[in-house]
Amino acid sequence: MALLWDTSLLLRKVKDLRCLTPRRHRVKEKWAATRPKLPPTRLAVHHFDATYSTQLGQLWPSVRLAMLSERKYGALLNNFSHNAVLAELKAQGCIDFISEREREVPSCLEEKSEEPSDVSMKSSDVDGEQLSLSPNIKCLVFPRGDVTRFKPARPDKNSLLGYYLMDAASLLPCLALDVQEGHSVLDLCAAPGGKTLALLQTQAIRFLCINDSSVSRTLRLRKVLHSYVPKQLLTNENLRITSFDGTKWGEIESNTFDRVLVDVPCTTDRHSLMEDDNNIFSKSRTGERRRLPQLQLELLLAGIQAACPGGEILYSTCTLSQNQNLSVVEQAIYQAREKDGIHLQVVDLRPLTRMFGNTFHFAPDLHLGEMVIPHLAANFGPIYMCKLKRLT
Repeated sequence: MALLWDTSLLLRKVKDLRCLTPRRHRVKEKWAATRPKLPPTRLAVHHFDATYSTQLGQLWPSVRLAMLSERKYGALLNNFSHNAVLAELKAQGCIDFISEREREVPSCLEEKSEEPSDVSMKSSDVDGEQLSLSPNIKCLVFPRGDVTRFKPARPDKNSLLGYYLMDAASLLPCLALDVQEGHSVLDLCAAPGGKTLALLQTQAIRFLCINDSSVSRTLRLRKVLHSYVPKQLLTNENLRITSFDGTKWGEIESNTFDRVLVDVPCTTDRHSLMEDDNNIFSKSRTGERRRLPQLQLELLLAGIQAACPGGEILYSTCTLSQNQNLSVVEQAIYQAREKDGIHLQVVDLRPLTRMFGNTFHFAPDLHLGEMVIPHLAANFGPIYMCKLKRLT
């Protein structure tokens, strides 16, 4: 008995018994092949905290909270549908933020400096022009602070849906493009189709070219259009859908369009924070994410070349990143002048911020373009936009 007790004490003191086990019976300890992987959403949070805290300063904590909260949507009315949804949505408390905009200028906009920091980059309204918004575009939103969700749209007798749900701030680039009767328009990166649908609502475009380099995204775009636009319009010779490489458009069709919308692929900040699926912060897409500014620059330059002299180009993203916003526009203005001999003038979009400052929260003191930043009371965006006029 004493012998067994001593043996058990000895075994307790031995920390590693592998030396007492024949080599042929030893089992290798299991080690993790890699460190536990962080999900893409967590990587996005870390990246944005490091980048936007410097870029936005004291604004970042409130913007961060809004971006991690449920976003607000708007209902873009479909003029091709016979459903009487306007009265129905207004009965629920919605307002058409375009036609029912208040004329007052919010105090946050009054504080913005009248003289931009870089006069050579940003001018006042070109030739004193003011934006003339299409009376046919209607988008309903719930009032500030109201986070009520819209119900899914119902099809009419022709199977066309009554409204399209989208971030209402995404409509601002279409309004800023200022499409007039008889214009030819190029939507260079059109999928998934919300902005294309908004342009069609103007019913003023003489010729519309819709392009997206991804075949799969173009198929999705076609499905959206078939749900909202009559078939006879989709088969009309004045509407063309293509899947060309947008960066080559200057070689395909230059000096052609009155208006060009360049809504480029970007880090899509809200999606990156909320969805792991198809997230550009996935480890496998690191290279793609790093190449984004160069791709955006090439797309914008192609859009500039596609515009006719006197035509206008609207560049937009759904990211807060300066590298993907202001920096891309600055490089495009420089390269268009130095390499292609194309001179551009930046169109002041402050009239747009004055019109809709009660609906959206705009970033203060941008020296180039305007940006909607998320805010808990008006949780739209982010949307950056900058308008360029090609000089003759």
